[in-house]
Amino acid sequence: MSVELRGFCTLNFYADDMRAARAWYTEVLGSEPYFEATDPQSGQVGYYEWRIGDHQDEFGIINGAWRPPADPTTKAPGGAVMNWHVDDLDGTIERLVEHGATVHQPRVDRTHGFANASVVDPFGNVIGLMYNPHWKAMADGEAPA
Repeated sequence: MSVELRGFCTLNFYADDMRAARAWYTEVLGSEPYFEATDPQSGQVGYYEWRIGDHQDEFGIINGAWRPPADPTTKAPGGAVMNWHVDDLDGTIERLVEHGATVHQPRVDRTHGFANASVVDPFGNVIGLMYNPHWKAMADGEAPA
């Protein structure tokens, strides 16, 4: 029997400076987080969450104190990269860099109109960006899912 993966539900990043992460993502996303959780023992903010995009996907920032252990041999950002569809890949990269992100992987044009890139936010998280013509056609109601 196969595992039923029904879709991504929440993407979480980590930040050591929760106040700065909240401010940065509020500016970049153009909205305040709709949810905040505070650790009852320490009183520190532990989590902020936004709903973003066409399907109101959940995006959260978790207090860096709760980050899983990292590979001690490297300090570079890594791990799985989730790509967010953007209609204007180059413009999105430019705007994120203006907000303090750094280019992680420059734009790479793939086959059939696909292109992707990634940036690193000021808190060390990789933000994957992609122009995906299939996703766009589905979201715009021009193609079946």
